[in-house]
Amino acid sequence: MNELKKPITIAITGVSGGGKTALVTHLAKHINNAEALFFDDYDLHGPEDVLEWVDRGADSHEWNLEPFVADFVELLKQPVEYIFLDYPFAYQHMRMKEYIDLAVFIDTPLDLALARRISRDFHDSSEEEIVAQVNYYASHGRRAYIHMLNKIQPDSDLIVDGTLTIKDLGDQLMEKVGKQWSTR
Repeated sequence: MNELKKPITIAITGVSGGGKTALVTHLAKHINNAEALFFDDYDLHGPEDVLEWVDRGADSHEWNLEPFVADFVELLKQPVEYIFLDYPFAYQHMRMKEYIDLAVFIDTPLDLALARRISRDFHDSSEEEIVAQVNYYASHGRRAYIHMLNKIQPDSDLIVDGTLTIKDLGDQLMEKVGKQWSTR
């Protein structure tokens, strides 16, 4: 009987604006036989106030991941070699932990991540709205970024340099993956 091999599941994590979505999109497009899931594509039930959640310790189990997990499990049934996840929790959430083969943290300097986020999310905003967002980040939002550095980064298997181009990040990651799973 010809049994399907379990796909290699790689979770990409990092701060907002760190390059997660860009890297997962790049990998899914340029790696043969690969699929991707994006956490932000799901309207998941979770904490109403993310900063309060961070202040309480950011227990990832406060998020109901069932729609994400259901789609992921369906992908496991497909004849794919890789599944790339744009996913914020690394190994922190028990519903996904058992499936992840490699958790990768994109270590992007916070100033660069903030600049990318402003460029991405506020390119059509007024000067006042942009200044308000920067002020909010400085007074409150930065805590969530620091949480990622303190809790998620140490829980990751591989830390990559978020200042690299997406192509270089993808090449570096797939070189590591090729070495790790070459005997598969």
